Amino acid sequence: MIEIKHFDNLGRFQNDWLSARYHFSFANYYDPSRMGLGPLRVWNDDKIEPGTGFDLHGHRDMEIITYVREGAITHKDHLGNEGRTEAGDVQVMSAGTGIMHAEFNREDDATRIFQIWIEPEVHGVEPRWEARAFPKAERSGELVALASGRKQHPDALPIHQDAAILGATLAAGQTVSHHLDPQRKLYLVPAKGSITVNGVKAGERDGVTIRDVEKVEITAETESEVLLADVA
Repeated sequence: MIEIKHFDNLGRFQNDWLSARYHFSFANYYDPSRMGLGPLRVWNDDKIEPGTGFDLHGHRDMEIITYVREGAITHKDHLGNEGRTEAGDVQVMSAGTGIMHAEFNREDDATRIFQIWIEPEVHGVEPRWEARAFPKAERSGELVALASGRKQHPDALPIHQDAAILGATLAAGQTVSHHLDPQRKLYLVPAKGSITVNGVKAGERDGVTIRDVEKVEITAETESEVLLADVA
């Protein structure tokens, strides 16, 4: 089964500094049919204006993955971690027993991010934060694990769940394949460009839910950047 949730039909929030689209129920957006996919609870598409961001706030027992689509995001937390994550790179925060952090766009232009929340397998772990550069040239034409709790992805940023976030950049006409284990599911979003998934078309920033499919073939109709979550 392949189900498309078009970008225009996502939940939304807008104020003077944040424009957000919600793939799943979040904050004031509630859709009982879209409460997540397995342990994947949140996939937010945020545009943050220059010089603004999320003030200090707390999280517990959640794996929070931030993928920067454009610009950069600057993180600071009560553990002393501080870093700037640029477009194409990823940061992971394991909230665990509790973490206080702030995220700001210190750039001259708007920053665009995907923020993905995955419920952990175990609660009460020691909180941590880490960011890593994933040069796009190294994942051109192939899916690369960016954040994962699966044994087959030792080079990815670790998370506390049997799940993986993978990304690829594709030239027009290029295809990548992903084999999906039985009982697992995929959630896929083209960060840029338009694609087909097993022949089903998906536009930029649409959400694609995939179940009961053994092999997923992703073909770029235009130059594309694709992010997906493989979850149990």
